[in-house]
Amino acid sequence: MSASLFESNLPHLELLYRGKVRDVYGIDEERMLIVASDRLSAFDVIMAKPIPGKGEVLTRVANFWFDRTKHLIPNQLSDTPLEEIVPDPEQRAILGQRATVVKRFQPLPIEAVVRGYLIGSGWKDYQATGQICGIELPAGLPQAAALESPLFTPATKAEMGDHDENINFDQMRETVGEEMAEKVKTISLRIYKEAADYGKTRGIIIADTKFEFGLDQDGGLHLIDEVLTPDSSRFWPADTYQPGTSPPSFDKQFLRDYLETLDWDKTPPAPELPDEIINQTAAKYAEAEQRLTSS
Repeated sequence: MSASLFESNLPHLELLYRGKVRDVYGIDEERMLIVASDRLSAFDVIMAKPIPGKGEVLTRVANFWFDRTKHLIPNQLSDTPLEEIVPDPEQRAILGQRATVVKRFQPLPIEAVVRGYLIGSGWKDYQATGQICGIELPAGLPQAAALESPLFTPATKAEMGDHDENINFDQMRETVGEEMAEKVKTISLRIYKEAADYGKTRGIIIADTKFEFGLDQDGGLHLIDEVLTPDSSRFWPADTYQPGTSPPSFDKQFLRDYLETLDWDKTPPAPELPDEIINQTAAKYAEAEQRLTSS
C-alpha cells in the first residue's frame, strides 16, 4: 500500500474538480483521470486527516463492480493505460492504485439511490411521514427492516459543502425527462439486485447504494463515478444483522457513529480524529474489499 494521499498534484493535467474525495483531471475532450484520494467526508464535511489506503480500496472495489456490471450497462472505464497519461514513475508511485482513466460523459444531474433496507435518511423520513420520498410503507417497521422490495429514491446532486436532497420520482421526471427517468430507475434496480444477491454470498448485506450516470454524445446511458463502494453504499455483516438498531457496518457509518458522540455541530472545521478511529475506519474499508473481491 502506498503512503496516504490527502490531495493529488498533477501539474501537467488540468484540474477540473476537487471534490470531497475525488480529484478529476482533464486529459482531452474524450477522457479524464479520476484520482480517489484518502480524504473522507462525513455529514458533507471533509475530515482533516486522511484514512490510509482508502482511495486505493475505493478504486479497486469500484473497478471490480464496473467489471461485474458491464453486461447490464456500459461504463466509464477506458482502455488507456495510466502510464500513457502519467508518464512520470514518481507521480504514479504517489498515486498508487488510486487513479483511473475514464471516458468523458455528460453527467445526469441526479443521484440514483436504491434502498433495500430502512436506514439513514429513509428511516428518518419514514419516522416522520410513514413514507420514503413519497412512497408509502407499511406501518410499524423497525429501523434497518428489510423492505418488501428495493425502492428507487432519487436525490439531487449537491454542490460542494451542501447536502443532497431526496426528491420524488415525479421531480426526477421533470429534471431528466420521463423516458430517461424510467431507464435510470430500471437499470439502477437491476444493478442493485444483482449486487445484493452477490453480496449475500460473501456475507455482506448491501443495505442501500447510490449510482451516477452519464450520457455519451449519442445520448447513450453509462454508469460513471463510483459504484457499490464503501463510500456510496451501506455494507452490513450478514451474520450479525438484527432489525431494530443501526447495524455495524463496513463503511464510513462507523465514523459517523463516532462523530455523533461528539459535541460537534456538523459544520467545518471537522473535529480531529484520534489515530484509533482512523485505523479502525481504514480496517472497515479493507475488510469490505476483502470480503467482496477475494477469490
